[in-house]
Amino acid sequence: MTGTFPNVSISTERLVLRPFEESDIEAFAEMMNDELVTAWTAVPHPYTEADARQWITESAPSERTEGRGIVFAVDEFLTQRLVGVVHLQHTNWRVRSSEIAYVVAPWARGEGYASEAALATAQWLFHDQQFERLELRTAADNTASQQVAQKIGCISEGVLRNAWIARTRAGDGTWTDTRTDVIVWSLLPEDLAGVSEQLADMGGFTSYSDWN
Repeated sequence: MTGTFPNVSISTERLVLRPFEESDIEAFAEMMNDELVTAWTAVPHPYTEADARQWITESAPSERTEGRGIVFAVDEFLTQRLVGVVHLQHTNWRVRSSEIAYVVAPWARGEGYASEAALATAQWLFHDQQFERLELRTAADNTASQQVAQKIGCISEGVLRNAWIARTRAGDGTWTDTRTDVIVWSLLPEDLAGVSEQLADMGGFTSYSDWN
């Protein structure tokens, strides 16, 4: 059984989650070259504008059209500046389960944007799409991502030993692969009961279909 997510935009009080556009290429490439993104993800380094163009025009759209998930660009509502990206991936339509990943631009960290975007995505996934499970995986030393998981109500399910390769930067500027454990988190619809007031404080969210 395979399905496809609708082409939508999701709005919260401070953010708009929408499909990527070619005009995002420069800002996206800059964001993906950040040291923390390099350390905790598997993206190429350096991350070029050609990489960004390939992701925005080919890879991200195919995630949705081929039923694997959906990718949202996250904008700050007031400035329309690119805050980050939220990616639903490894979607299992029979089980009604998906895995969430996110990146936040360096300038936007510390504002609660990752939690707000992830929580709005989870609400949309459970309420609008009738999914039953959202999974999140964080490297063992990525405490910032773990804090996001906790804020949106995720439950830690266990540790996958030696399941990820992070990157550390040496004194000479070179990057070295470092094997690390992964913490698996999950979020079910009933887990959101404790954080629904938090979303209400953010102003809630609205989804818009048939994004152009």
